[in-house]
Amino acid sequence: MSKVGAVLTLACDDELFALPVERVQEILDLRPITRLPNAPSQLLGMIDVRGNGVAVADLRALLGMAPAEDTEMSRIVVLWVQTDGRRTVVAFRADRVIEVTALDNDEIEHLPEGGLFNWRDRMISGIGRRSGELVTVLDMDRVFDGLTPELDAA
Repeated sequence: MSKVGAVLTLACDDELFALPVERVQEILDLRPITRLPNAPSQLLGMIDVRGNGVAVADLRALLGMAPAEDTEMSRIVVLWVQTDGRRTVVAFRADRVIEVTALDNDEIEHLPEGGLFNWRDRMISGIGRRSGELVTVLDMDRVFDGLTPELDAA
């Protein structure tokens, strides 16, 4: 187990996810996204954030979930990831953002190595609990790892 600090909780379908709030730059209402030709399906395009172009990915696609229509609860989360020794500002679209909070006991359980949990490209830091409910804590560096070379080219 390890301490995680404050987290941003969000949802896709009925699945609850969290990421360290220290990674979050801002949360935006949906806005037009400029599509990029021949971009991978997870990359929705680019938005302007305070004068800077920021790539927006579809969190559902990054996590291997089925597509869904946007709703009035859908949001764009702007954050930074660390890849190849440098920080990159990116964004993702989520079904809904819930709150900034602490997990129960401020702890996450790491998944065991090997066995059932030995899958390639694991994007999970661990499992936490919020009000007794399981929350998947995402490793945002790994979530964006396969996409960041595409983002650099954009």
